[in-house]
Amino acid sequence: MTASAPVNPCPVNSFNEWDPLEEVIVGVVDGAQVPPSHIALKATLPSDQLEFFQKQAGKPFPPERIAAAKQELEQLVHLLEAEGVKVRRPEPIDQRKPFGAPGWTSTGLYAAMPRDVLLVVGNEIIESPMAWRSRYAETSAYRPLLKEYFRAGARWSSGPKPELRDELYDYDWTEGPEGGPTRYVITEFEPTFDAADFIRCGRDIFAQQSNVTNAFGIEWLRRHLGPEYRIHVFEFDDPHPMHIDATLVPLAPGKLLINPERVPKVPDLFKGWDVFRAPRPSIPADHTLYMTSKWINMNVLMLDEERVIVERSDEPMIACFKKWGFKPLLCDFRNFNSFGGSFHCATADVRRRGVLQSYF
Repeated sequence: MTASAPVNPCPVNSFNEWDPLEEVIVGVVDGAQVPPSHIALKATLPSDQLEFFQKQAGKPFPPERIAAAKQELEQLVHLLEAEGVKVRRPEPIDQRKPFGAPGWTSTGLYAAMPRDVLLVVGNEIIESPMAWRSRYAETSAYRPLLKEYFRAGARWSSGPKPELRDELYDYDWTEGPEGGPTRYVITEFEPTFDAADFIRCGRDIFAQQSNVTNAFGIEWLRRHLGPEYRIHVFEFDDPHPMHIDATLVPLAPGKLLINPERVPKVPDLFKGWDVFRAPRPSIPADHTLYMTSKWINMNVLMLDEERVIVERSDEPMIACFKKWGFKPLLCDFRNFNSFGGSFHCATADVRRRGVLQSYF
C-alpha cells in the first residue's frame, strides 16, 4: 500500500500578537503620494501638517524621504530574515493613476502599511473596507500574495466594498469639546474599518471606533467571524482616534502595554495582567511626522513572547523593555515613522506557530 503524501499545512495561521512569527508581509513605500485633500484627513492629521497636505495634495512625497524610509524597510527585512522569519512583499503599484467609484475620483497613497489593510484571523485573511478614498484600491498591491495564499489553502474574504459617497462623511466635522464625547468624521452610512483598529488576543479581539472604523464596520466583522470570537469595543481618551496599536498592545499572555495618556483606566478585562505604561516618546521635536503622533513609539512588533523589535534610537523604550523582561531587537525606523507607522503597521503577520486559545 502506497503511503499518501503529507498534507501541506495552511500557510496562513495567526491568532495573536506574540506566538513565534514564521512568515510576515512587509510593506513598500515606493511611489508614495500625498492623498488628495479631503475632510477624512483633517480629522486624523497632525495640526502642523495640514498646510503641507493641502499644498502638496496629489503630488509625490519628497523623494529623499521615500528613499530613507525604503532603506529602513530593507533593514527591517534583513533583521526579520536573520531571526528566521520568511518575508513577503507586495507589488509596488503606480499611485499616480486615478481611480474611483460613482461620484468621486482619487489617486493613491502607498502600500507601506499592510497592517491597515489586511486582518489575519486564524487561517483567514480579510481585506479591509477602508474609509479613505485614497486607499480604496490599496489591496491591489497584495493581490498576487492573496491569490497564492488562497491556492495554498487559506481563506480569503473582504469586507463589503464601500461606495465612499459623500453621505459617509461629516463635512461639518470639528474636534469635539475637551472631556466630551469623541466626534467622528465618518458616519454610519456603510460599514468601513481599517484592520489596524483591531488587535488580536486569541478568542478575544479588541477594537475601537475611530475616524476610519465605524460601529457598522465593527458589527460586520463580529457577525463575519461568528461566535468563536469575542470582539470587545473600547473607548480611549483620544480626540483623533485612528488605529488601536499605538494605544493598547497585548505583548504576551498576561502582559499589556498601554498609552498612559489615552488609557487613564485599564479595562476591567485585564484584571490580573501586568500593565506596562509606555515611556514618553523620544522622537525629536523637529522630526517630521506626516500622519501620526509621537506615540508611534508603541507600535512595536513581537517575534515571540520575548523578542520585540524597537526603534534603535528610542532609548527610553529599549530600557523599559529590558526592565520588563523582554529582549529588544533594534532597527532604524525614524524615517519610516514619518509616513504614519512603525514596525507593527509596516507588517502583517501571516503565520505564527500557535493555536486558537482563550486568555481570559
